Amino acid sequence: MKNLLAGLFFAMLWASASAATKIGLLSAQPLVIGNCRFFLAGFLMLAYTHIIQKSPLPKGKEWQQIAIYGFLNVTIYLGCFVLAMKHVSAGIGSLSTATNPLIISVLSAFWLSRPVKKTEILGLILGITGVGVATYPLLQKSFADVEGLLILSASMISYSVGTVYYSSQKWQLPLLTINAWQVLIGGVFMLPITFVFTDWTHNVYDLRFWLSVFWLVIPVSIGAVQLWLYLLKIDAVKASLWLFLCPIFGFIYASVILDEPITLYTYIGTFLVIVGLYLAQREKLKS
Repeated sequence: MKNLLAGLFFAMLWASASAATKIGLLSAQPLVIGNCRFFLAGFLMLAYTHIIQKSPLPKGKEWQQIAIYGFLNVTIYLGCFVLAMKHVSAGIGSLSTATNPLIISVLSAFWLSRPVKKTEILGLILGITGVGVATYPLLQKSFADVEGLLILSASMISYSVGTVYYSSQKWQLPLLTINAWQVLIGGVFMLPITFVFTDWTHNVYDLRFWLSVFWLVIPVSIGAVQLWLYLLKIDAVKASLWLFLCPIFGFIYASVILDEPITLYTYIGTFLVIVGLYLAQREKLKS
């Protein structure tokens, strides 16, 4: 029951990031929201890991590893994601996030120089097709545009490359320490971009803005990530199954909170993504 609740809450919290970002965009520019999120989450986690847990600081090559991971996983991935949310619906943001395991499985095959399995290729094709099907009516109704989809694609690719890079490194630091520093360093990399490309006259730091940032920091960046790490520690294969629920929760939030349309295309697209995820994970589940 404990693991079941952990998985359920992870899916619910992780899927809420798109809706929370869309709400924050009503008050402020995308990169401002991103930087506030990264710095607050980073400092909170650093205080906990180094002051309370007394974890050691990174040393030597570890700084380089964290910097590369933070650049891929925070600066590019989350930076592009928050930019894309200005152009696409929250539901599509959640659905595209669910395709990450498909991209990761194919990228890791190339990274590890192993043959790419047919089920991995088929799963990736179904996942991309599913996102395309779900997006089609939203393009016609101005809930998404091509620019946003391209930025979102860059975001997903960067996340997948970052994940493969992370798994290929030999880490000696606690997971929370790695997460804290990569979030903070990723935010530092993004800071000059934020200052140059942000129209500061369009930012309103009202209650809606701070509630959005608070949700992205505490329940998503800290809560969901720690639940995910807990699930990975228990069983990595079973943990990946909870990603199946993320697009479902994402579309529920998008419809109920943001009044975004759910159509037959949405159901078909989500079904294709879930089938793609299953095919990519099928051999692991059997073993």
